[in-house]
Amino acid sequence: MEKFKVTFYPDNKTIEVDKGKTILSAAISAGVFITSACGGDGVCGRCKVIVKKGKVFSQPTGMLSAQEKKQSYYLACLSVIEGDIEVEVPAQSRQDFEKLSITENEQKFASLYEVSEEIESAGTFTGGKPIKHSPLVTKIYIELPQPDLNDRISDLERLNREIKKIRNVPIIHTGICNIRQLGELLRDADWKVTVTVGKRDEGAEIVCVEPQDTSSKNFGICLDIGTTTIACQLVDLNNDAIIGTKATYNKQVSFGSDVITRIIYAKEEDGLEKLHTAVTEGINQMIQELTQEHNIDLNDVNCAVCAGNPTMIHLLLRIDPAYIRKEPYVPTANYLPVMHAFDAGIKINPRGLLYCIPSVASYVGADVTAGVLACGMDKEKEPCLLIDIGTNGEIVLGNSEFLVSASASAGPAFEGSGVTSGMRASKGAIQKVTIDRRDYSVSYSTIGNAPPRGICGSGYIDLIAQLLTCGILDKGGKIKDINSKRIRKNDTCAEFVVAFKEEADTGSDIVITEADIENIKRAKGAIYSAASSLLKHMGLNFGGLNKIFIAGGFGTSIEIKSAVKIGLLPDIAEAKFIFLGNSSLTGARIVLLSSQAMKKAEDIARKMTCFELSVEPEYMDEYMAALFFPHTDAQRFPSVKI
Repeated sequence: MEKFKVTFYPDNKTIEVDKGKTILSAAISAGVFITSACGGDGVCGRCKVIVKKGKVFSQPTGMLSAQEKKQSYYLACLSVIEGDIEVEVPAQSRQDFEKLSITENEQKFASLYEVSEEIESAGTFTGGKPIKHSPLVTKIYIELPQPDLNDRISDLERLNREIKKIRNVPIIHTGICNIRQLGELLRDADWKVTVTVGKRDEGAEIVCVEPQDTSSKNFGICLDIGTTTIACQLVDLNNDAIIGTKATYNKQVSFGSDVITRIIYAKEEDGLEKLHTAVTEGINQMIQELTQEHNIDLNDVNCAVCAGNPTMIHLLLRIDPAYIRKEPYVPTANYLPVMHAFDAGIKINPRGLLYCIPSVASYVGADVTAGVLACGMDKEKEPCLLIDIGTNGEIVLGNSEFLVSASASAGPAFEGSGVTSGMRASKGAIQKVTIDRRDYSVSYSTIGNAPPRGICGSGYIDLIAQLLTCGILDKGGKIKDINSKRIRKNDTCAEFVVAFKEEADTGSDIVITEADIENIKRAKGAIYSAASSLLKHMGLNFGGLNKIFIAGGFGTSIEIKSAVKIGLLPDIAEAKFIFLGNSSLTGARIVLLSSQAMKKAEDIARKMTCFELSVEPEYMDEYMAALFFPHTDAQRFPSVKI
């Protein structure tokens, strides 16, 4: 088959591809990450590139303006390569995979949840019982009695006997590779060895056997695999200390911004393998950096605990997620057996173990189970609500007597996709906005104090709240006809200029359009109406809640007043809102450090029922009523004055 060369700038990467491939497909093969929220269906308009040289055939699209067409812009997903070409990927189309920092709020939250015998895990909020320090994998130094004519049991039985004297475990498993080297190792070590023992169901597994005393070097990894970001912590299993934390973007976003798009892509040729590789590359890079920075041998990292939504867990383990999106929406597995991390492509000790926190249903995953464990709402006397705001907004209502969950498809607007100037919460993202009532001038702050490149979720919430406050936006989401240079008409609707191109890092105006506002209105409506419907189903209301926990990386920088003003969060006492940061990662760490917590997580998942909004007759009425700022029922938001 005829092949063509494709060169990408500014990456300066060249790759040969078969005739008939799209620019987006070539970029993925070359490791050039172009934004493609729709996974290449040509409907999001985010994968705009400039063809500097060469010929392509492009399908017609309404996603490009006349001016962009004159400047040789094309949608990468709709453009078929017909010869050697050179392509520039502009800043607004590039996926920025710079490492993310853990926010101060998340660090504060993490510090409240150290697991030990002396202090409570999750007790900060709940007053629950302490979770005993009992890591999923431990190291035991043993001096074995040497065999003689009166004690002639096998080497393996001898080792198991000594382990059982220290640990009350009924069954001990081990792999053949450990057995093959055991005889010589025990004798060379003068019968003084360190045994790494992992929890496996009701028994234990010998992970590895080492000569002499290496018990001081025992580490674990906890992971939160999100649709948008992946977070990783390296933990000392002996003393519970967090050695380091890293976060990065999930490179699967190149195949689509939401789980449905990725599930569909997984059915493409090698699609499942590509999605698996994308996530494991990010995980392994963070693990490598953490261990190198802290001078830790990878062979001393003996286990990993993973939380994430069901689709992310399936893709990590190369399990076909197809049936998650097909009625009756059944995942292949919610409870997964303990396995070797190597089998999932996670590079720690080759015999190290991987534990996955259990999920509840197709769209209520291990991240939700971990979040409930972390905040301790399952031990509260009064009902509480957990809201994880993201592409797939998860809601949990409950206390010590019941837990019921629901999932709302909010879409990726709050993650920066499907909106004109949207971006994820990375360097240069506008995150806070103030508009002057007198002249409509705009003040804003960006992440990293960098020149603005776009607007992230918290920035959009602030921005819309300010537009409402200043009378620029009406309750239906339409921009009013006001005499200001910031308000103008584009090809299809009105827009408001937040930052002019002279001050932006992209060379283009940063705007919010009425179409963007409609997307955000639908996203906030989905989350609010899901919570409202769940409460109504259980005979409760927002006023009767004791606490509302806001979870997820997004749930660390929201202005509560702004979120209430647009109708995303209910209008109740601000003191009832508690920001958790990444509760999924915290829950994974609690499990890593306590086998008791793992059992608790399993109990939470079994206890939690799932309320299916799609079959709830009143949900659509609730949703339609929420498509207003803040809501069609003004009495629900008494403090909001517009």
